[in-house]
Amino acid sequence: MQKRFVILLWLFVGAAQWTVGQENNNTTLIARDSIKNDDINPIAPAKAAFYSAILPGLGQAYNKKYWKIPIVYGALATTLYFYNSNNNLYHEFRGVYKDRLAGISNPKYDYLDDSRLIEAQRFYKRNRDLSLLLTVAFYALNIIDANVDAHLGQFNVNENLSIRPDLYPDQRYMKPNFGLALNYSFQ
Repeated sequence: MQKRFVILLWLFVGAAQWTVGQENNNTTLIARDSIKNDDINPIAPAKAAFYSAILPGLGQAYNKKYWKIPIVYGALATTLYFYNSNNNLYHEFRGVYKDRLAGISNPKYDYLDDSRLIEAQRFYKRNRDLSLLLTVAFYALNIIDANVDAHLGQFNVNENLSIRPDLYPDQRYMKPNFGLALNYSFQ
């Protein structure tokens, strides 16, 4: 067992000395990645996400995707509008039901019985909660979009790397076939 260990150690030390000697004699070639963009900023996605977390749409402005800002504010404003509307109706039906239990009559809602008032409260409360959940989801989606867009903005996509659909005839029946070609040209 010790003999095998000594032989393996001798081979390892000899190989290490041989590679050190070879490194001193030869020049080392360093390959440069042609796909990778030189001006990559690894902090940019975090900055974009932080800006969107502070003020929705600010991360999109940081990424120079100004057309997304109205979409962000439209989604947030719509869900907040429905939250406010459902909250007001929930409190209105709740107030009418509490007044009816206290013996105060409201002529606007006299045609509804107690079970309908309770059902209306549940309906508007559920819609209010769903609107709040959608507001939070759109806020998070705003942050995620800014982060992902900043990541994807650093990729180099030029004519050297392309996917193009191709239409070619079948050799036997001369009917058109559809295909997808991935082309990469080395320069």
